[in-house]
Formats: sequence, structure tokens, C-alpha cells
Amino acid sequence: MEAHAIIEAETREIIRRRGLDVRTGGLEPLIRDVAADYDQRSASGAVPPVRDLDTVVAQVAARIGGYGAIQELLDDPSVEEVWINGPGQIFCARHGRSELTSLVLSEPEIRGIVERMLVSSGRRLDLSTPFVDALLSDGSRLHVVIPSVTRRHWSVNIRKFIARAHRLEDLVELGSLTPQSAAFLDAAVAAGLNIIVSGAVGAGKTTMLNCLAASIGARERVVTVEEVFELDLHLRDVVGMQTRQPNLEGTGRITLRDLVKESLRMRPSRIIVGEVREAESLDMLIALNSGLPGMASVHANSARDAVTKLCTLPLLAGENVSSRFVVPTVASCIDLVVHLDIRPDGRRCVREIAGLPGRVENDVIEISDIFHLREDQLVRGDGFPPHAERFARAGADLSRLLGRDAA
Repeated sequence: MEAHAIIEAETREIIRRRGLDVRTGGLEPLIRDVAADYDQRSASGAVPPVRDLDTVVAQVAARIGGYGAIQELLDDPSVEEVWINGPGQIFCARHGRSELTSLVLSEPEIRGIVERMLVSSGRRLDLSTPFVDALLSDGSRLHVVIPSVTRRHWSVNIRKFIARAHRLEDLVELGSLTPQSAAFLDAAVAAGLNIIVSGAVGAGKTTMLNCLAASIGARERVVTVEEVFELDLHLRDVVGMQTRQPNLEGTGRITLRDLVKESLRMRPSRIIVGEVREAESLDMLIALNSGLPGMASVHANSARDAVTKLCTLPLLAGENVSSRFVVPTVASCIDLVVHLDIRPDGRRCVREIAGLPGRVENDVIEISDIFHLREDQLVRGDGFPPHAERFARAGADLSRLLGRDAA
């Protein structure tokens, strides 16, 4: 039996005999006492030695007690997000609205919970790396920032991935799309159009990417690139890659730019960039401009703002990158922008679907209004998407999809 299994079994036996509550702050000290006793026995050869006692303690604590007092929030299917601003400030979000919980945790308890969450992620948190993004075993995304970057307390954010929709049809049932707009987006994906999903934090960009990806053909090979794994694509041929932090020596870092470049060597039929934030946007545009279909998400306030942002972010790649190259490149390789919003009642919706015909005037990219939100209903605009011939090759009738004669 391995060391961690022996320590876990002995700890569980003590908990059973004493009738202890594993969700209290006394769990980790108990495991450390058991581990210290085990370490003494291993010195005499009575049991197998253990190399990293702290890691074993975190592993056993996570297996026995989960994530302490916040485990109940993580198990609640109505809770979408949990964040901790301090020992007495623990919030959660339900249906897009935040609320202060009655939970109170000590600073050591918060640190212990974070250590348990990070133990299986391969990512670290210390003074040299004061913030971290990591993926939990259940698919939730963890973000932590520690002092002195924060003023006083550890700031912890856990975003649960609650998939209420897996296909565009599911978004229709939820009221985020109309049948007509869903059919149009399904045809756009099949036709190989390049699609940007934009919106605010928590607007449902990842869910929309997952739903759009469900319309990708079964024979296509998809490569995804993300900061931390969030996409959950149910496709036959898909490879997912995520970034990596530098090691203790400061080497080994893998950025989104590295991954976008690497993805092109993997014979993809299309690529999906989970979120475009910085200079990797340049590499994505170059990839999409080479005839490779793709999708990505970006934070923005509107479809127009998303296009403007895509014209600005590539300039971060270096002084030799100019808007004279970027603007026409965006106009020629981005075909659709699907912009998402959160209603006052917390519901997510598609606010607009815009097309980029490819025309630029005075460094401003023309945008056509294909669908927009009017009185809580997504209605047909007067614009048309580019590349009608691609829709035809995919067997889609644009005039039927859009209800008007296609331009």
C-alpha cells in the first residue's frame, strides 16, 4: 500500500473513533499529526518512505474533507461561482446574481483550501508567483491572488462550469437564440466561417463556443488553445492544449502564442482559441487568414467593440506590427461576431450577430447587422454574412435561412 493510502486510512479511522466533523478546521492538523507519525515509522523501514509530506497532506485532506466549508456551495447545482474576499466575505452567484453567504473562514483555512485545490493542478502559488489560474478536478476554474498584490487577504475565485447547453438547439430552449438565428449559426459553422464570440465576464462565451463547436463536422480535426482548460467539446477528433507557468528556475513557460503556433503543426481542420487577450491575437489572425477556419472569444461591450479590440490587440506583438496590416487582415478573415449579454434578471442572451463583409473605409471596418435584440427578442436585421458561396457549398440556402434575398 502506498504512503498516502496508509495515511488516509489511519486518518479516517481516527475520525470514525472520535466522531469528528471533517469540514472543520481541525482536519488538516490531524492529518499532519498522522503524517508525522508515519514519517517516524518510515525512518525505521516499517512503512514505505514519503518524499513530499506537504503534498500528501493536501491530497489526503482533499479526499477526506473536500474543500472544507465551501464544499457545500461547490456541490450546489444552482451556484455558478464562488469567491472569497476575506475570512468573513464569502460570496456566491446564482442565476447571474451575487449574494453574500453566511460562511466565515479563518486565513489558515482559506490557505489550506487553496493548497488542496492546487495539489493536482501542477501549478504553484508563492511570493514569486502571487497569482494563479488552475483547473479543478470537476472542471471548475480557480483563480487566486495573494498579498502583497492584494491589499490584505487572499482573493479566491472559483468559476464552476455548469453546462446547461451543449448545442445551439439547447440555447433556443433557454431563450438565448431564436430557431432562425440558431439555424443560421449552425450553417455558418458548417460553411467554415470564422466566428468571434464576444461579451462581458460571465455572459456565457465558453458555453456559446461549445454549442457552436457541436455543429462542426464529424470528420474534422479540431485543436483548442486555452489559458486553462474550460472548453468541453464532444467531438470525435479533438486535441486540447493549455498554457503552462514557468518552473522554479523561471524556465519552461508556455504561452498562448506558443500554443497557437504549435496548433498549426498538428494538421487541424479548424482551431478554437478559448479567449484572446493579448499578442496571441496576431498569431490567430495569421492562422485564420491562411484558410484555416476557427473560432475565438474576446471580452467586449458590443460586436463593434470586439472588432475594434481585434484591431488593437495584435499591436502588442511588437513595434513592427502596424494597423495598416492588422485592420485589413481583421476585415478579411473574421466573418461573424456573436455578441452576448446578461439581462437585469441574470439571464444570458445573444444581443447581436454581426457580419464583416470585408470592406474598410478610413481604417473603419464595415459591419452588417444580421440579427439584433429588440424588445427582448432576437430579430432579423438588414445585413448579410460574407461568403455566400461557402454556404452554398455546405448545402445551405441563405435566402431561406435569413428570410430575404441574400446579397
